[in-house]
Amino acid sequence: MDNINKSSRAQKEEQILKFWQDNKIFQKSLDKEAPQGEYVFYDGPPFATGLPHYGHILAGTIKDFVGRYKTMCGFKVPRRWGWDCHGLPVENIVEKELNLKTKKDIEEYGVEKFNQVARKNVLAYVADWKKIVPRLGRFVDMENDYKTMAPSFTESVWWIFKQLNDKKLIYEGFKSMHLCPRCETTLSNFEVNQGYKDITDISVTVKLAVTGQANTYFLAWTTTPWTLPGNVALAVGSMIDYVKIKVMSTGENYILAKSRLSVIKDDYAVVEEFKGEKIIGQPYKPLFDYYLPVQIGNNKETKNIGNGFKVYGADFVTTEDGTGIVHIAPAFGEDDLRLGQENNLPFIQHVGTNGLFKKEVKDFVGVAVKPKEDYQSADILIIKYLAGKGTLFAKEKIIHSYPHCWRCETPLLNYAASSWFVAVTKFRHKLVSTNKEINWVPADIKEGRFGKWLEGARDWAISRSRYWGAPLPVWVCNKCAGKEFIGGIADLKKKTGGRNNFFVIRHGEADSNVLGIISSDPKNPHHLTERGKAQVKEAAEKLKTKKIDLIFVSPFVRTQETAKIIAGILNLAPEKIIIDDRLHEVYTGELDGKSDAEYQRFFESRLAKFDKKPVGGENYTEVKNRMTEFIYDIDAKNKGKNILIVSHNTPVWLMFAGVLGLAPNQAIDLRHEANDFIKNSEIKELPFVLLPHNHNYELDLHRPYIDEVVFDCPCGGKMKRVPEVFDCWFESGAMPLAS
Repeated sequence: MDNINKSSRAQKEEQILKFWQDNKIFQKSLDKEAPQGEYVFYDGPPFATGLPHYGHILAGTIKDFVGRYKTMCGFKVPRRWGWDCHGLPVENIVEKELNLKTKKDIEEYGVEKFNQVARKNVLAYVADWKKIVPRLGRFVDMENDYKTMAPSFTESVWWIFKQLNDKKLIYEGFKSMHLCPRCETTLSNFEVNQGYKDITDISVTVKLAVTGQANTYFLAWTTTPWTLPGNVALAVGSMIDYVKIKVMSTGENYILAKSRLSVIKDDYAVVEEFKGEKIIGQPYKPLFDYYLPVQIGNNKETKNIGNGFKVYGADFVTTEDGTGIVHIAPAFGEDDLRLGQENNLPFIQHVGTNGLFKKEVKDFVGVAVKPKEDYQSADILIIKYLAGKGTLFAKEKIIHSYPHCWRCETPLLNYAASSWFVAVTKFRHKLVSTNKEINWVPADIKEGRFGKWLEGARDWAISRSRYWGAPLPVWVCNKCAGKEFIGGIADLKKKTGGRNNFFVIRHGEADSNVLGIISSDPKNPHHLTERGKAQVKEAAEKLKTKKIDLIFVSPFVRTQETAKIIAGILNLAPEKIIIDDRLHEVYTGELDGKSDAEYQRFFESRLAKFDKKPVGGENYTEVKNRMTEFIYDIDAKNKGKNILIVSHNTPVWLMFAGVLGLAPNQAIDLRHEANDFIKNSEIKELPFVLLPHNHNYELDLHRPYIDEVVFDCPCGGKMKRVPEVFDCWFESGAMPLAS
């Protein structure tokens, strides 16, 4: 290491670090006697999509103090590093890299390709972190790390989700939430609170003609003119004082709250005073007719339209600003949605999740309602339209705090959407009481910021309509709408079991085995030995109880001889023996006929065999893929059959690895150190089930592979997975169990 430009302090630090590493001091601190037992220390995983920043360094230093102090107090303090891999932060990076602007762009590009790029990006800076974190002096195990994108981690997230559902704490609901139109997904309250900015908007007061009263209008106020095409009702306070006035200059009559008469700038006379309850039920003429039955081209009547365009009483109406009459658009506000649900109001969602006016809004179709580049553009178009129709009463600029997406800085929309929720409100009291037992530093956090947040905790929307994330393990029947919650791979296997039973046998001892040479060419005349024939006959007797229907065999002499002996003993007709080239031995190319020792010397390790191959040969990944593809293919083409497969040692091992969805290092563990995975004439039952997998038949629970898993419902329908993925914060919170 070059120390020329380093201070003596820096050089001393590096010497200490080297001493710790060379002498494995951290491991020794874990191995030493711990009379106080284990101290549980959880460290939430960071993203590796960027370098460590000040927030990581400061918090990491404090965490390191805790672990070291408790170790010196006599505790064992395991500290395992982890990586947060999923979520919008990663997706945003990929979108920028691929120049994708919308969800539609992602889907056109391909979810599979998009997620493959995400997987490559997610650990881009791991090597840098592994240099920087130890350099800060932290004692933490970064080699035995966990990753939230690993199937085992996702499986634990599924288990937690199912446990919550079993306790009646999971529900699918339709609620008003904040939606990012660029990301096209809802955000949690925690995420929303990270992105508020002061912006200049336009508020408007509009005139809505009172039905049956000539020249009379309700004055309603809103700060979101773009929601007006979705108006279905007006809300007033039943005990608030309202007035009907006549404006001298125009002769028009206006109804508004008495305490808000300051909005009237012309001379007027009060015609009548009354409580809000008097006008409840009064119909009015809507500002827009896009969703009315009479609208040309609108072939389907909007549900509950008969309840729309009337005045309703609501306790959330105030007179602090506006006119005391609130415009109601149930699709775009929490109070609005609740009032709409209570009174069966029509639900008009005239804006898509992409933030654009829908085709029914013919005057503004395709216009972004709150674009990042110009907040007011859509509102200005609406205002001009209203002015042209004579229904605009007033407008003014306002400065207010508005939520933005904390990742892409796009203005959020208050949007009624479907989501999956954890019913936090059912156990909020337990959270509050547990918090009182925690020793907070500084102490005021307990009853202050965190305590207040717990007291007002809402149900948690944990699903996202995105791509790179752990998939929600919920399957819904297309016929009876029944739901199936999957708690792990074992649950999934019960639902996706193969259509047939598979048994595998390796050929009997052959000449090539005795000679100890590689025989990878089907033309090689390597026959079964007499001992090999006896082995096969003995195995065939064991197969009598399996009631074999078909035999699929490798095209080699030794495997075909094995199959014929078995078929003869089982009384199977010759046509029941089917030769399939996919079952052949590993092709070793230029090494065919060489000794096994010479073949082994060609590779640095068994793991290297999955990528490296001799000239004219194939690697283990290619063998695994063809063997596993064979099983998926044969299972799909048959049903209710008992099928025997006759093949070779390594191909059989790799077929098992493919069926189990194993990555190369896991496949090696399956084989252990034994030279033979399956002995000559040994019979193994193949545990085949349909599993979500990538192109190399490695278990992959991500989209789109998991979306391809479909299974039968008892009613006769097909069960397909819901498209959502988990909020990555739910995954991070699952770390204590899933890591």
